[in-house]
Amino acid sequence: MGAVTSIEELDAAISSCRACRRLVRWREKVAAEKRPSSRDETYWGRAVPGFGPPDASMLIVGLAPAAHGANRTGRMFTGDRSGDVLYAALHAVGLASQPTATHIDDGLTLRGVRITAPVHCAPPDNKPTVTERDRCRKWLDTELRLLKPTLRSIVVLGSFGWQSLLPVLGSNGWEIPRPRPKFGHGVELQLGTVRLFGSFHVSQRNTFTGLLTPSMVEDVLRAAGSHAGLL
Repeated sequence: MGAVTSIEELDAAISSCRACRRLVRWREKVAAEKRPSSRDETYWGRAVPGFGPPDASMLIVGLAPAAHGANRTGRMFTGDRSGDVLYAALHAVGLASQPTATHIDDGLTLRGVRITAPVHCAPPDNKPTVTERDRCRKWLDTELRLLKPTLRSIVVLGSFGWQSLLPVLGSNGWEIPRPRPKFGHGVELQLGTVRLFGSFHVSQRNTFTGLLTPSMVEDVLRAAGSHAGLL
């Protein structure tokens, strides 16, 4: 296909991507076998595009779709417990229209915020390979290029997203300090017109153990939203 010139074209292109054989096999296997509680549902079972307005001033970067979350519903962080935490926090600070995300037609909208990931297919054990991440990089690169005119803040959920994002930011004209900044919860980094915010990922492992609390997520989102002029 030719050069992608809009977020709508990007989302459509991502949805039809079959570049990584292992991930395609896995996402389709999960979609066919399903989990018992979702056996009557039709799974998305494809690569999951980003979610949010095409002129977002704030971007949230995660890891990859969950097998029975976004791989089932077709929307980032929708239908799983990680999404429960993230969308509740976005709603609490005034950036989401409702605190829950259950399915793609549930009426949820985001205000000035877009959500994406370095890997757009659900990986086995939630662990994409470096090769898969690098093969998927073109989508994140294109998304940043399209969002650059309006983008003012980025929240990165977890070290995988941080490590994946920095070189893509660099290739799109943002100067990355050397040595490369390390990830950490609460880390902030100004890169020209964009401010980067680090947060632990909203995974069950982090939220169930108390490593990440709802108030911690809200604090990061509030800071990023304020910097982006949304709050």
